[in-house]
Amino acid sequence: QVQLVESGGGSVEAGGSLRLSCVGSGYYGPRHCMGWFRQTPGKEREAVATICPGGGRPYYPESVKGRFTVSQGNAKDTLYLQMTSLKPEDSAMYYCAVDEYLGWVPVSPSDFRYWGQGTQVTVSS
Repeated sequence: QVQLVESGGGSVEAGGSLRLSCVGSGYYGPRHCMGWFRQTPGKEREAVATICPGGGRPYYPESVKGRFTVSQGNAKDTLYLQMTSLKPEDSAMYYCAVDEYLGWVPVSPSDFRYWGQGTQVTVSS
């Protein structure tokens, strides 16, 4: 059974930093892609970073490029998101996701079957 548990969310002032963590279990990390997504009420869930096996470049949307950095633990079943220069518009529930690597870097929520419960990030101006 795949399980994902996020931590590290909280409240921070604009310009600050936070580091999110996601610990996964129930799957073989080196064969799976992982990602961070976020969602605010009334809006669709969007990817903020995804990473896959093989050493290829992670995916970041333009809105977070240069500010967010995704990384994994050695066993590839732990995912981190270092967020810097946070803006109020980064406020959202942040979710960790995982699914089998199929040869490309997934960027859509529909590419992932397994999700954590989320951790709230609030950035005040």
